[in-house]
Amino acid sequence: MEKLMRFFKKDEEGVTAIEYSLIAALIAVVIILMVTIVGENVNEVFNNVATHLDNALN
Repeated sequence: MEKLMRFFKKDEEGVTAIEYSLIAALIAVVIILMVTIVGENVNEVFNNVATHLDNALN
């Protein structure tokens, strides 16, 4: 049992993999949020341009 405990104390590869996955998940969430926010702003800009063009043509 003691050998098994020593093995788990020295084996940190699983912990490192979990840390990297959490960091990757956090980065993915931030990217999704930023794309959503920027996408909404771009959509608003295009709608404004379309409205102004429509008003100019009428």
